Amino acid sequence: MDDRKLQIFLDSLLPLLKAGVAYTIPLALISFILGLLLAVATALVRISAWRIPGLIARFYVWLIRGTPLLVQLFIIFYGLPAAGIVLDPFTAAVIGFTLSVGAYSSEIIRAAVLSVPKGQWEAAYSVGMTRVQALRRIIVPQAVRVSVPPLSNSFISLVKDTSLAAGITYVEMFRTAQQITATTYEPLLLYCEAALYYLLFCSVLSVVQSRLEKRFDRYSAG
Repeated sequence: MDDRKLQIFLDSLLPLLKAGVAYTIPLALISFILGLLLAVATALVRISAWRIPGLIARFYVWLIRGTPLLVQLFIIFYGLPAAGIVLDPFTAAVIGFTLSVGAYSSEIIRAAVLSVPKGQWEAAYSVGMTRVQALRRIIVPQAVRVSVPPLSNSFISLVKDTSLAAGITYVEMFRTAQQITATTYEPLLLYCEAALYYLLFCSVLSVVQSRLEKRFDRYSAG
């Protein structure tokens, strides 16, 4: 690496880190939290006896899982203005990622709930619990232990997927790398540098995931 490239690399370290901490991570966190709320509601509706809401939830999951996330973001940001709905890049990104997380995570949560033996339901009913009480006190705590690993993986994937928000002009870490590239003409250097930051963030999250799994395994064993 020559002196010029080294200087570009060093000068871009802080801007990329700031973009990651100030924009990429908050976008991922907000979208994931909202997506989890949507996922829980969708999963519960799908395992309920409500026919029409269940069909709507099934259609939502089918639609989101069957279309590319980048296309969804473009429809929300570039397409909706044609219908008179104009959103800023951050709002459009949050909506797009929330819908994606909600659809995929609802399947994880639904599978986790269904994995709890039916005998647990019957035992809850036998002591006079309602369905809601059985879910809250018996089923959900067991389902959480099952769903933590795949949901953690979903969050790590979401952190990487936030780079797609660059396509709708949201200035997160990858968009910042693109902007620096436009002035330095060093795409390989800057994109590799951005990739290293994504790798760093995801590695830290993987460590957190491992600790969460060990903690839940300990509770399960106890």
